[in-house]
Amino acid sequence: MDWKDVLRRRLASPSKDPKRKKSEQELKDEEMDLFTKYYSEWKGGRKNTNEFYKTIPRFYYRLPAEDEVLLQKLREESRAVFLQRKSRELLDNEELQNLWFLLDKHQIPPMIGEEAMINYENFVKVGEKAGPKCKQFFTAKVFAKLLHTDSYGRISIMQFFNYVMRKVWLHQTRIGLSLYDVAGQGYLRESDLENYILELIPTLPQLDGLEKSFYSFYVCTAVRKFFFFLDPLRTGKIKIQDILACSFLDDLLELRDEELSKESQETNWFSAPSALRVYGQYLNLDKDHNGMLSKEELSRYGTATMTNVFLDRVFQECLTYDGEMDYKTYLDFVLALENRKEPAALQYIFKLLDIENKGYLNVFSLNYFFRAIQELMKIHGQDPVSFQDVKDEIFDMVKPQDPLKISLQDLINSNQGDTVTTILIDLNGFWTYENREALVANDNENSSDLDDT
Repeated sequence: MDWKDVLRRRLASPSKDPKRKKSEQELKDEEMDLFTKYYSEWKGGRKNTNEFYKTIPRFYYRLPAEDEVLLQKLREESRAVFLQRKSRELLDNEELQNLWFLLDKHQIPPMIGEEAMINYENFVKVGEKAGPKCKQFFTAKVFAKLLHTDSYGRISIMQFFNYVMRKVWLHQTRIGLSLYDVAGQGYLRESDLENYILELIPTLPQLDGLEKSFYSFYVCTAVRKFFFFLDPLRTGKIKIQDILACSFLDDLLELRDEELSKESQETNWFSAPSALRVYGQYLNLDKDHNGMLSKEELSRYGTATMTNVFLDRVFQECLTYDGEMDYKTYLDFVLALENRKEPAALQYIFKLLDIENKGYLNVFSLNYFFRAIQELMKIHGQDPVSFQDVKDEIFDMVKPQDPLKISLQDLINSNQGDTVTTILIDLNGFWTYENREALVANDNENSSDLDDT
């Protein structure tokens, strides 16, 4: 064989010499081959040893896109049928009356005051006679939950019936709210809740006096309370579960009572007098009648003693239009200031006080806002209070985990968040706090004078 041919073959074929250093590409190819081999073996082995994986049910269903009209219609129709079926499973008025009759018939003496009682044996008998819809209520767990200190081991018939009524009401309301859940995901968007409340208005006798032209403002006022407190992250949607768990829906449906007292109406955010009060304040502040509030117009809110520094922060952080605030943003502002003990309100104010966006308030932040209080005191002819004294009082009240920083959670945990925020943003609030002992003594004197007369 010619030596030239041997040399060509040698150069063409890869070297078998183990001492030869492999190129980077060869190493990558070898690594990929090994990975493919071992992964295939592992996957095959997993398949063989875990056959039950094939039976895992499907748990994710893609929502139909906007252009998939047929799928959307199918989804809406199936949800409507599902909700109708759930509605038929609930007790109607006739069945509730029959349940009350059976409970009353099986009561066990003696009565406690005017309360009729029933023991577990008769409780089970009533459950058997009441029908399949009532089966879920007649369990040992429910009986034990309502059992208190009766020496005969009985429960109050009225308490049990109220429990059933409450459960039925919750399910009815859940179904009613779900009808407005366009996405079918268990939450309501702002427009969904607006439609729900708008259609609810005619069923609330306490709102009969509202003019139809005010409906849109009333709905906006009502919806803002739900979203301000139940959507702190401002996602634009609220879980139906959260709506049912809070007391707001109870307050709203309380307006069905035709004999609701004036005091109850005044303290209920959803009542006609309350909604008209808030909207009336907004109109009174709007001096140029352009439907929006400037910083100067908002400065007259309440006792008109909020500091300019705080108002600047409001307009820096909140949604405005050409530097002016609309009614929806104003409602958030009012809800925060009228509910300063609530975590959602403290979160709103804390964001305004946290000028450095650090997630905590330090001495610099406190001094920044309190300096404006000192300036207002000078304008009103009062001697400014030392910041060092106020700072020490604030840290003593809050007792933060870090002695140099106050977090939002520190404020909430201290139960002094409303006092601290008032001291920093409102001269009138600070004056009230500073003179609290004198005011209490004055109230005591007035009450003793009334007793003497």
